[in-house]
Amino acid sequence: MTTTFDFEIGDGPVPAHQHPNGGGWVADSATVSDTAFVAPNALVFGNAQVSGNSQVCDNAQVYGNAKVYDNARLYDNAQVYDNARVYDNARVYDDACVYGNAQVYANAQVYGDALVYGDVLVCGNALVYGDVLVCGNALVYGNAQVHGDARVYDNARVHNNARVSKTPVRVPRSDGYDFILVPCSDGKDRIIAGCRYFTIEEAYNHWNKEHKMFEETTIILEALKKLYELQKSS
Repeated sequence: MTTTFDFEIGDGPVPAHQHPNGGGWVADSATVSDTAFVAPNALVFGNAQVSGNSQVCDNAQVYGNAKVYDNARLYDNAQVYDNARVYDNARVYDDACVYGNAQVYANAQVYGDALVYGDVLVCGNALVYGDVLVCGNALVYGNAQVHGDARVYDNARVHNNARVSKTPVRVPRSDGYDFILVPCSDGKDRIIAGCRYFTIEEAYNHWNKEHKMFEETTIILEALKKLYELQKSS
């Protein structure tokens, strides 16, 4: 007789089994390696894959075409789904959700009520937490922290020691680079544009009169400073 379980997604009971390492329910359509752990109340279903020494703990769920592997850990009510990937030593916990084509890896952590989706990459030692939304093609890496009620989206880059607790002041340049101005852990404000990570003074020195984008970039830097001051005073 086929064992079934209702994952409560509208499909009714489907063929499933309890994973031998932890006892959590796994749909027969999903793949979970013997070395992975699925806690008694955790769920893995759809075409999801959980492998390596990864752990799906507490009430966490992995579904859709998502993959969790290496030494990744999911805790609490975390959800990873669609085509998302969580791997290396990454952690997703509390009520956080990672979905779409998003990837969380290296030593990154996503927690609180954070939503990470789209084609986002969160990696390095980055922390994304609180009532945060990171989406689009955004990239958060290094020792960056995105928290509070910040919204990071489109092609935004937040990296190095940046600290973002509100939606970053952002001005796009005509060549596709997004410029943002953010506070950092050393107490200085910095301009981030692609891989560039400059104090305001360094930014002016880099995009000087000899630079082909001097005029437009100078206008952007002036606008960023004014918008940033307005944001801080609001």
